[in-house]
Amino acid sequence: MKSLIPSSVLRAVSGIFYGWHGNYSSWDEARKRCSGYDSGVILEKVKSSMLLVKDGSYPYERDSVLFTEIQYSSPLLASLMWIAAKNAGKLHVLDFGGSLGSTYYQNKKFLDSLHDVMWFIVEQPHFVNTGKEHFEEDKLKFFYSVEECLDFTSIDVVLLSSVLQYLEKPFNIIDKLKSKGISYILIDRTPFTKGKDRITVQKVNPWIYKASYPCWFFNKERFIEEFIRDYKMIFEFDALDKANIRSEFKGYLFERCIGHDSYTG
Repeated sequence: MKSLIPSSVLRAVSGIFYGWHGNYSSWDEARKRCSGYDSGVILEKVKSSMLLVKDGSYPYERDSVLFTEIQYSSPLLASLMWIAAKNAGKLHVLDFGGSLGSTYYQNKKFLDSLHDVMWFIVEQPHFVNTGKEHFEEDKLKFFYSVEECLDFTSIDVVLLSSVLQYLEKPFNIIDKLKSKGISYILIDRTPFTKGKDRITVQKVNPWIYKASYPCWFFNKERFIEEFIRDYKMIFEFDALDKANIRSEFKGYLFERCIGHDSYTG
């Protein structure tokens, strides 16, 4: 039956039951209507998919969904390689909220061409435990906190891909990361809407996994202002995602202003 129904109609019908809904006055109000992101069901689904990527059965995974072809984010990859070129082939990435290494494996073919590449993921404890047990290797490491990662090594770029919108206080995290004096901050797959910041509830289609969680849609101007006091924007790009509410998903590459002292925020 699905093959007989136009994809636009399927997306519209799905958006009635799943996707992003509501405009809540607080994070707590939205959270009361959600199952949460820390569900063990999510971890197990992501783990099983990533193991199939790791052993070569599938080339790519995103949000636990397996793909038969890699869907590259060309601007993200170009940003990473540009930073590496400026650092004479060195690229140390702090992937904040990087799951079990989705973006690392997505771009591994290109990353392996660099003479010094390290990918460090900071995640929730149960993801870190699983990452250390099943996925950690010479170039891919997992940490429980930003501080633990920075105590281990220096970082060239922080990657924030599809993560800020799922944090209760995203601007606190942004301030914290800026205070570390890291040269580049790379944003991807982040949703924006016109008007004020909006708090929604995202209901995941159960064929992916059964879950729901609060999700921000940011005001673009306010979001950018959080960076431009200390960083300059190198470029802005369109991200892959789409939502069932009026919005756009964007990415940004920010470079720390030369000579700007780090601060504690």
